Amino acid sequence: MKIDENNLSRLETDYGGYLKGEAVDAFFEDFDIKFSAGHWCAGDFYDRFATEGYNSNDPDFSSDILSQIRRVKQAGIKGIEMQSHLFVDDRFNTDHDTVKNVKAELERQGMVPTNMALNLFSDPKWKLGSLTNPDRSRREDAVAAALQGVETARDLGCTSVTLWPGSDGWDYNFQADHEGLLERFIEGCCSINEGAVRSGLRFGVEAKLHEPREGNMILPTSHMSILVANEVNERCGGSNMGLIIDYGHEQMYGVNPGFTLCAAKVFGVPLVNFHINTAKLHSNDEDRVAGTGDNWRLAEFCYAAIKTGYSGWFSEDQFTYRMDPVKAMALSKELFSNVMKKALLIYKNRSVLEDAQATGDAGRTIDAVKEILM
Repeated sequence: MKIDENNLSRLETDYGGYLKGEAVDAFFEDFDIKFSAGHWCAGDFYDRFATEGYNSNDPDFSSDILSQIRRVKQAGIKGIEMQSHLFVDDRFNTDHDTVKNVKAELERQGMVPTNMALNLFSDPKWKLGSLTNPDRSRREDAVAAALQGVETARDLGCTSVTLWPGSDGWDYNFQADHEGLLERFIEGCCSINEGAVRSGLRFGVEAKLHEPREGNMILPTSHMSILVANEVNERCGGSNMGLIIDYGHEQMYGVNPGFTLCAAKVFGVPLVNFHINTAKLHSNDEDRVAGTGDNWRLAEFCYAAIKTGYSGWFSEDQFTYRMDPVKAMALSKELFSNVMKKALLIYKNRSVLEDAQATGDAGRTIDAVKEILM
């Protein structure tokens, strides 16, 4: 983000009232707030109750990647996040035609490829894990698939690659050798990180408490991600590996997301990417429209992003099953911009907040922000 006294001084004059339409785009441009959406936000949505997809009865709805790109553009969003499985064929060979077609469509739409999510979970070969699979050959396949995704990310023009280890973990007590799983995971991350460095890309890991693993995932919290990233960076040398923070995943285990950002900074671990959405505390991974939940928490998350100097993308990660995906993406962008504006107003007057924080008096800190947030 680009934040200085000049644009902060114009917040209330140039961006007064509720932001919508072109004002949102001007606001993002002025403060260099990089906003994107995962391609999956623009596709059909499936779950175990609607296995054919909630839009499967609409003959005009296409869920191929080019259609998804166009919907993200229609929602007024400039950046798009990809998943690596889009670019491989049935034999796990790189589908160079898809890479070429996606790159051409992004150029036609004037859109920016942001991050490549390395998909090591959706194919049944990974059901017992990817980097932690008990079968060494499966672990080697996982590293190879991840490095293939790194190469595709470089070819598309992404700036980072990230790993959400959805299949790595356990479902029952005593099922896993926890030390063994963690060591395998770290070894695999070292290999991916080295490949990312060779390709000039940042590498981050994304924590989640559970689901699809129902005991725990190998990275149940972002705080574990910080530990793993520090270990990988120490083994590899440098500080290329960091973490991706999914706002809803932080809600699942009830941590304050703003605290997580600050903890990463204190421990010297880079923040590679953010996923924004809404979920209730201690709920499942709801992935609802951003800005429709506890906006005091979201505003503090945005404030922490400003204060820690985050300069990466804010990427929608949502599954809005019963909504038009274009409308849902546009709403998230609009609502998020208004919460971010509040966070910037608090930052503009941060001396008042910091003086109140120094006393430890909750009443004074609430007084410092209440008129902005309410």
